[in-house]
Amino acid sequence: MKENRVIWIFLIVSQFAFSQIRGVVNDSISGEPIPYVNIWVENETIGTTSEVNGRFSLDIKEEKVLVFSALGYETKKSSSKNEIILLKPKVFELDEIIVEQPKFKKEIEVGNYETGGFRIGLGNINSAVYFKPYDEMITHPFLKEIKFLTKSDIENAKIRIKILSVNADNTPGESLIDDEIIVSVKKGKSKNTVDLTGYRFKIPLIGFFISFEKLLIEENKYYTEHTYKDNQGNKTTRKSMSIEPELCFIPIEYDIVWQSPINGNWTKTKKQMLQNPKSYENLLMRKYHDKYLIPSMTITLSN
Repeated sequence: MKENRVIWIFLIVSQFAFSQIRGVVNDSISGEPIPYVNIWVENETIGTTSEVNGRFSLDIKEEKVLVFSALGYETKKSSSKNEIILLKPKVFELDEIIVEQPKFKKEIEVGNYETGGFRIGLGNINSAVYFKPYDEMITHPFLKEIKFLTKSDIENAKIRIKILSVNADNTPGESLIDDEIIVSVKKGKSKNTVDLTGYRFKIPLIGFFISFEKLLIEENKYYTEHTYKDNQGNKTTRKSMSIEPELCFIPIEYDIVWQSPINGNWTKTKKQMLQNPKSYENLLMRKYHDKYLIPSMTITLSN
């Protein structure tokens, strides 16, 4: 009888230790599910993204405060015990708008794009690239297109693109476009082109960011198994999971890239320092030493 009690206690403790909370995020007015909501544990980097049907799950051991952030909605905090989360749509106060009609007759390309970009594998880290307008950009002020390079182990992996403002401390700020820009990329190495003509977006003179966000959804997860031998010669299999797609990066001399986990706390990237760069026979790897990394991308601007 005593042994049975021990077994039951073990089962209860095990279930608690590996508990998974589930829920759904809905619009508070329409009741419709909200896809691709960023969800994370407050003051931590544990997080996920809601699925197309608004549902989400998180592996946490105890009650936590969750933060829910979605484009066009007010950010909300809620207990992890709550299974239904209602987000309130933002009410925007419109300032006086001066409408300009793009001519789309002349174009320039700005950025750093190379087909030889290297997949770094940053995990669940988001990247944002800063653009400071110079004279030629100012005379071609409308953002027409974004081109970027990815590598994916699965077909139709999805990534989110945002155009962000610049905060007073020069960190990435709020989204400057209200619509979701979700891009599906092909398997393997792929050049992706996003047409933004319809937004007629005029770049701010103080600058802006282009950000690439990971979507921590089931269809973006890629599982692999690796078999290796331990010190005793026994074969061991280890499973791993990655979130696709990955951006391809190239080296540059200046620091204009910021990175963040899902909770959006942006920090500037640091130089990549290889321990012994001369030992790398592959010159492709050597050129990354003592350089900053930037997503292989360009933007097209028009007058």
